[in-house]
Amino acid sequence: MTRFFLAVLAVVLSYSVSTNAHAQSADEVVWVQIEAQPSLAAATDRARAYSTLLQDVNGFALGGGWYGIAVGPYRRADAELVLRQYVSEGLVPRDSFIQLSSRFRGQFWPVGANVLNRGVLEAPENVPTTTPAQPAQEPAAETVEVTPPEPSDETPAQARRSERLLNAQERRDLQIALKWAGFYTAAIDGAFGPGTRNSMRAWQGANGYELTGVLTTQQRAALIRQYNAVLDGLGLQIVTDAKAGIEMIMPTAEVGLEKYEPPFAHYNSTGDIGARVLLISQEGDQDTLFGLYEIMQTLEIVPLNGPRERRNASFTLKGQNSRIVSETQVWLEGGQIKGFTLIWPAGDEGRRARVLQEMSKSFLRLPGVMDPAEGNSQDQSIDLVAGLQIRQPKVARSGFFIDQKGTVATTAEAVQSCGRLTIDGDTEAEVLTADAALGIALLAPKSTLAPLSVAQFTVVAPRLQSEISVAGFSYEGVLSAATLTFGKLSDLKGLQGEADVSRLTLDAQPGDAGGPVFDASGNVMGMLMSPKENARQLPGDVSYALESAAIAEVASRSGLSLIAAERTGAIAPRDLAIAAQGMTVLVSCWE
Repeated sequence: MTRFFLAVLAVVLSYSVSTNAHAQSADEVVWVQIEAQPSLAAATDRARAYSTLLQDVNGFALGGGWYGIAVGPYRRADAELVLRQYVSEGLVPRDSFIQLSSRFRGQFWPVGANVLNRGVLEAPENVPTTTPAQPAQEPAAETVEVTPPEPSDETPAQARRSERLLNAQERRDLQIALKWAGFYTAAIDGAFGPGTRNSMRAWQGANGYELTGVLTTQQRAALIRQYNAVLDGLGLQIVTDAKAGIEMIMPTAEVGLEKYEPPFAHYNSTGDIGARVLLISQEGDQDTLFGLYEIMQTLEIVPLNGPRERRNASFTLKGQNSRIVSETQVWLEGGQIKGFTLIWPAGDEGRRARVLQEMSKSFLRLPGVMDPAEGNSQDQSIDLVAGLQIRQPKVARSGFFIDQKGTVATTAEAVQSCGRLTIDGDTEAEVLTADAALGIALLAPKSTLAPLSVAQFTVVAPRLQSEISVAGFSYEGVLSAATLTFGKLSDLKGLQGEADVSRLTLDAQPGDAGGPVFDASGNVMGMLMSPKENARQLPGDVSYALESAAIAEVASRSGLSLIAAERTGAIAPRDLAIAAQGMTVLVSCWE
């Protein structure tokens, strides 16, 4: 009786499915899906390859990190004929099938195309278009879409057999995905030894599968979907920039072309993440490449912290700070320099690394380079290079040489919370001592310096109301040399009787702080101090100088001796300017 019931049930189900299939219109718009890949780069390569053999090849996102390749769209009747013909000729895999437009998402191939909503195409000429007449059907009272069940999982033996069909790159991809998931730490070599088997077993356990150490077809697909899930929503698509002569995958949901400023094509942020991409394209030789390497390290988009490597025909730059992570890859081939920079927000390393990987793998050089006259932007500034901001220090103040070794005295304000200190922009320095109470710091250069002139300190207090001057970088480095500002000595002590400071009548700027204060003979009588924070607001022409005796005391604690002045009488303005510019330096504090 049970056998009879099961047999009847099978006939009923067979009839039901058959009836539903015949209810589908022969004129319905469908596709022949021929392949799916777990990465956009792989799918793009396969779509490009199929396009050399077949007509009407298209690629669409399928969701879950998968990308499908299909031909069409055709009427269902034609699609079935195309499917049979292509399978019989061995042009497409035997498991290709008819697919509905509703299963597809955004199109990635051909680049820039959007054919989901267009009408059907005629079947290719080499495919016969005759089809058996379909019997008329009564209109169905209700249409129920039948979703085919997931294929059953494999036994360990079947999993091993399907695993043996993987090519070398597919095996490496699984190891990469396992490593990304935190289960694999060995080399990416495609060899499934004990280390790989143990990582597979650990992944299976973490995901509720039987612990076999051999991934089934479904499990491999699940692992790759997990690996690609971080890329969802970024709109990774091939972008072809003919002006730059570059084609590559970009996160098109986050960046878009804004302008050309040779040698850069600026793809600035259009989404919520704040990502940016630069394409780099110019003619040049090795000298041009090396020059670009140096220039890019001065840009705000390339933070100071991070590895960098320059080779004979390429370079890489990685920089990161609390806000961004930037990575640049550039190559010189055939007299053309091409590459890219990805700027990504800090703290999102999982997605950044994956996007960078897809961009690097897909990078393709096209003929030609960017025209140097392209863009013609009117945004000109000494702080910009090809539309990019030059890196600026957190604080820029003045300082001056106090001995022949190149030791520099400056304001303590200039050395607070610095990741890096420089003297005159390119010589790195370290703090010998800093006295916050006095407001002074002494710096030692990390490389040898030969000062043009060194401060000679007065040993006799100048007269009140005598002429004084201050040398400093008033505009914090905008000008290439120090300027002199003139004033008078108002008092030999502070407003509250402080003995270590002198009060000046001087119209100083913030950048002048740390600069030497000269008496009428050109001897250094002190260092200009920074205004105290949270102090009462004083008139703009009131400044203070730390006296030379206090500077000498701080220097002595560091084992240094100052030079006592021997000059007397008034110094000529020209001689004062030469001496001031020779000893005064720009001190920069970088993040």
